[in-house]
Amino acid sequence: MNPFETRLLGNTGIKIPSLGFGGAPLGELFEKVEHLQAIETLDEAYASGIRYYDTAPWYGHGLSEHRLGNLLHQKNRHEFILSTKVGRVYRPFKGDPVLFDGSPWVGGLPFEWNFDYSAAGFERSFLDSTMRLGLNRIDLLVIHDLDRSYHGKSVSNKLQELETGMEWLKMMKNSAAIQAFGAGINDIEMIPLFLEHFELDFFLVAMPYTMLNQEPLKEIFPECERRGIGIIIGSPYASGILASGSRKESKYGYSAASEEMRKKVQSIEVICEAHGIPLKAAALQFPLAHPQVSSVIPGALRAAQVKENLEMLKIHIPPEFWVELKQTGLLHPEAPVA
Repeated sequence: MNPFETRLLGNTGIKIPSLGFGGAPLGELFEKVEHLQAIETLDEAYASGIRYYDTAPWYGHGLSEHRLGNLLHQKNRHEFILSTKVGRVYRPFKGDPVLFDGSPWVGGLPFEWNFDYSAAGFERSFLDSTMRLGLNRIDLLVIHDLDRSYHGKSVSNKLQELETGMEWLKMMKNSAAIQAFGAGINDIEMIPLFLEHFELDFFLVAMPYTMLNQEPLKEIFPECERRGIGIIIGSPYASGILASGSRKESKYGYSAASEEMRKKVQSIEVICEAHGIPLKAAALQFPLAHPQVSSVIPGALRAAQVKENLEMLKIHIPPEFWVELKQTGLLHPEAPVA
């Protein structure tokens, strides 16, 4: 696959590269990242030709946006696509910074937050992001973490609050302040709820469509196709296990992988080894075979990981590999493959 191939994002008319850069790791999710290391990683990404970058205020409580902005504000603004997210509003932590608990981030910046899906909250979040990034324009805005894992039974109230936020997003798009807007999805059951209430340009799906989960294939992706809604795949390595493999410390869904999940990955690894295909290559290329998917955005902590992501997309994977995964029940029989 060509990592620099551009694909249309649904019906937006926007073309984005098939390989982007996910900014969550630079917010120090699982480990701290020295500033120089972050600079080297981003410099490598840009020098290698990566031109789509995704971040969020949530990633390190502003740290990821600061780090991406340090690179991108020096570049030609017409050369790259940038997405960030709305839904949280930040304020400075009032105590000693060393006492700040930024979990689940192991590092990050000492800023507290609250959810806000209203028009006023979105505007505040957007303006704060432009300042952190040092950029006066953001291409794609993503509604962040409006799902049951964060809001439980209050999801319906948050969807109601989002009504004014949606009007603000439409206004921003109509005035060309942004090019498109969508919603981030960790819980696949949220997509039907969004579709029932709102018109969106795309979904950024993190976790529910990987080599380990093809739940959206039957109804959700076909409905997105019917409506012209684009799909971007975040966390193509399933938050770690499809990059690290089945070892005991691997993570799935941003926490320790279950024994059942590690055994499934072990079975995939056996087939990968038999065909001489790196697990990472299969994990990155699989989502891009779906015609509705425009881009995958793996993260990277080091320059070497950026290079590796690029190489993994270029590896040729023979059809026989995918056939065996389907025959052994490790992959949905109707999943599109390259």
